[in-house]
Amino acid sequence: MRTSVGRSADRRGGIPVGQGVAVLLAAAGLLVTGIPAAQAATDTPTAASVAAQGPETETPSLVTGLREEAAGTGSAADAARGHLKANQGRYRIADTSAKGLASLGTSTDRSGGETVRLQQRYDGVDVLGGQYVVRMTKQDGRRTVTGTSGSYFTALKLDTVTPEVSEETAVARAVDAVSAQLGGGLLKAPDRGGKAAGTRLSGEARGVTILPQGTGVLTRHITVTGTAADGSPVRQEVYIDARSGFAVMQYSGIKTFGTPRTASGGTAAASAAAETTADDAGTSTVPSYVVVGSGTRYNGQKTDLNLYKYSDGTYQMLDYGFRTAESPYSGALLKTYDARGRDVSAASGAWPGGIQPFSSATPEFGADATGAGAVDAHWAANKVYAYYKNHFGRKGLDDRDGFINSLVGVTANGGPYNNAFWDGSKMVYGQGGGDYRALSADADVVGHEMTHGVTEHSAALVYAGQSGAINEAISDYFGNAIDLEANGQSMDDPDAGLLGEDLCTTLSPRECALRDLDNDMTTQKDFVGVTYRGDNGGVHLNSPIFSGALWDMRHALGGDLSDKIVYRALTAYMTPLDGFTEGRAAVVAAAEELGATKAQVKSVQNAFAEHGIVDGWESKLGVDTDTLLSKVNTYSTGVSAANGVYALSRSNEDGSEPYSVWTGSADGRGTATRQSANNGNYNVYPATDGKNVAWAEYASDGVKFHVRPLSGGVDKVVAGVGANVSGLVLKGDILAYVVPDPYYGLQHVWYTDIRTGETSQVNKSYAIATALPSVRDGKIAYAKMWAESDGYKLGVEVFDTATGKTTPMPVDKTRTVGIGQTALTDDGVSWIEDGDAGDTGQAAVKRAALDGSGLTTLTPESGDGSLYAYSLTASDDAVTITTLPPATSWDNATLPKLYQIAPDGRGGAQRLSCNRGDQAYATADTGRRVLWLDGTTGHTDLVKRDRPAGRC
Repeated sequence: MRTSVGRSADRRGGIPVGQGVAVLLAAAGLLVTGIPAAQAATDTPTAASVAAQGPETETPSLVTGLREEAAGTGSAADAARGHLKANQGRYRIADTSAKGLASLGTSTDRSGGETVRLQQRYDGVDVLGGQYVVRMTKQDGRRTVTGTSGSYFTALKLDTVTPEVSEETAVARAVDAVSAQLGGGLLKAPDRGGKAAGTRLSGEARGVTILPQGTGVLTRHITVTGTAADGSPVRQEVYIDARSGFAVMQYSGIKTFGTPRTASGGTAAASAAAETTADDAGTSTVPSYVVVGSGTRYNGQKTDLNLYKYSDGTYQMLDYGFRTAESPYSGALLKTYDARGRDVSAASGAWPGGIQPFSSATPEFGADATGAGAVDAHWAANKVYAYYKNHFGRKGLDDRDGFINSLVGVTANGGPYNNAFWDGSKMVYGQGGGDYRALSADADVVGHEMTHGVTEHSAALVYAGQSGAINEAISDYFGNAIDLEANGQSMDDPDAGLLGEDLCTTLSPRECALRDLDNDMTTQKDFVGVTYRGDNGGVHLNSPIFSGALWDMRHALGGDLSDKIVYRALTAYMTPLDGFTEGRAAVVAAAEELGATKAQVKSVQNAFAEHGIVDGWESKLGVDTDTLLSKVNTYSTGVSAANGVYALSRSNEDGSEPYSVWTGSADGRGTATRQSANNGNYNVYPATDGKNVAWAEYASDGVKFHVRPLSGGVDKVVAGVGANVSGLVLKGDILAYVVPDPYYGLQHVWYTDIRTGETSQVNKSYAIATALPSVRDGKIAYAKMWAESDGYKLGVEVFDTATGKTTPMPVDKTRTVGIGQTALTDDGVSWIEDGDAGDTGQAAVKRAALDGSGLTTLTPESGDGSLYAYSLTASDDAVTITTLPPATSWDNATLPKLYQIAPDGRGGAQRLSCNRGDQAYATADTGRRVLWLDGTTGHTDLVKRDRPAGRC
């Protein structure tokens, strides 16, 4: 009996780093790693291998080696459901009807095998990631089940699937949640002539979805679209708790190739293989309306292009070449559209108005089409379609010959957009600029994006955490395989594993490439725990680990067999929430099914082992910090500390429980104490001054602010808001917080006297934005933005709640473009100040006395000692700075890291910790002690250090 690989033997809290089933599921936390292995079902068939999932389910995650006649009749889906019903003792699926297991479709391979994908539904509501696959052969009308795989959650038990939160409230809170995540650490003024109002985001309700945490979390699924401040497109999938209205999870639905990391680069690829218009059955004739024209690729090679002659006599980039003369009106259609001058935001999840396919007066497209990237895009799309059809018999991205549209030449805020993406329905390529060609210039970019379409219509790997990293890895793998085949390049070429190497105009391929599949990255030394704040939980950061294993497998087995194995694993084994260990199991099982020898299967296993993807790999991730709480299952609600006490929100082990507020000793002694009610609402954004603890309670009808003495006094509601709030800060009698203003598109600092409940806004004008507050001795420091005749200005103010007096800090309003977090201490206020719009994102850290005197620059904006300052926190003895470099490429150096410096700036800044994962929500305690939420181990840990690590 073969032994198939099951789930990993460790659970991780928060949104997954590793992943498995507890997925993206614990909202906005740090990704979880896998599902613990469980006992196999008691009636495991003797001829098969069964691997069980963890506590969320009794349904096996992978069953191989079956030879059982399908019990159902009729359609393939009926037969699959019949098999699951007849073997209920093995699968533990109670409702095998079409209501409980909705068919997502059946794919058929060349041998007649059928793969049925079934969507789990609970009381008629879809379960996120709940997908189960049944594989069958069919001969003489009889079906035989050969195996099953996927995630089916048997622990679900909800009292109701009717949301208490209205759709309108859910949309509003989803937009606010995305605005907060995209807003960054600095309050920034718009460009001169720009508008301060308007987040440029909107939300659309997608229905009700169950997150499979524990017994299940009912949510409203909202898609938020629009444009970020830097002009990049936004398409966030947000899940709002259906009872309290809190955003428990969000991640990006835009699947990008990745931003180029250099300022230039690239030489042309090798010569291309001949154009193929015949299908895999050998048909050599095409419809009469197919015109074979030509164009010149970026590398100077002239190539044939399939075109269509329009009624006005022009030749358009419409490729009908995969249709046949016998069936001229059905089959593939590949279109390449001229989207130059259109903003990327108008092309993400939408169709820009007025765009038309690239066209030419003659069948020969000239230099304009070459420079725009149209020739390469149209040529490469043909190669991708041909690859999937000729190798696997696949009919396009959806396997139904749906239209394949490519939009070429989009811009960002009128400038270059050096990226490309699949948005769920089409490919979008940036125009490039400066040292970059259009992003369609490299066939592996085109293959990468189109493969995202194949994945979406098969395994539908969720684009976050480890499942997202596998999604990226498979796009890289097939994009590269297609590129090599189309350009006649051997895998023995030293540059064969490069991706994006042809995008640059001056640098060599190796200098230009974004990623290299021929790498030695491993989970032990290179995997980084990342929140959804960056790179969607590490989809690009960690994908080379998995794609490197696939590349090594391709070297060992050869392209033909390896490609078949990966394609079979993707289309017949993998399901949406698979992590690295589940992905490995799928590839190994696919190799065995396709008849790989024992030696070849061993090579597959070795390829993954060489990259560290083995059972229990998560336990080898080390840290240099003291862990106060492990697996807290939260992230975006932050942490607070003061006078030796911490406060944070946490959930239960499986992340299904709404968040409660807990406090404990910041030195790690004793146990944590729950301070908030565990009432089904989300209690978040905790703040403490060491005497009291405050938090926000999210409910369907609003947000309430609670304050409770740490000594055990009464929990008191002191104020509230109707819709949304961000971070609370507390010191003494003053509770301050930020409330978004949807009408003006701004945000405002409010405060409440916790003794009297008296509430006020620090600045009475709704046209003035205030943010990033800190509190001390009845004073509130905050960043401020206001309008003057020559544009918007930024500054820092200190407001005295007792006298109403405001004191401006010495900020040069004529040149400042960004103000970051403020921090009040015993004798002054520190803040982040960005005074140069032309640099790469560095910002200075400054400090002054409460009356504005004694301005000191702790870290400069440029030169030695400058930092990408993003946020800060301070005690009377030290200022701790969170840095966040621009993500021009995804690597560990672009993650948030912590530096600490003395209040007078002497001695310079030192690294607080050398942990390689996310270091976020830092909060200063007494002395030099700092606490934060850390993702290095693959889950959200509350950690601390009492002094800097120094250099790393």
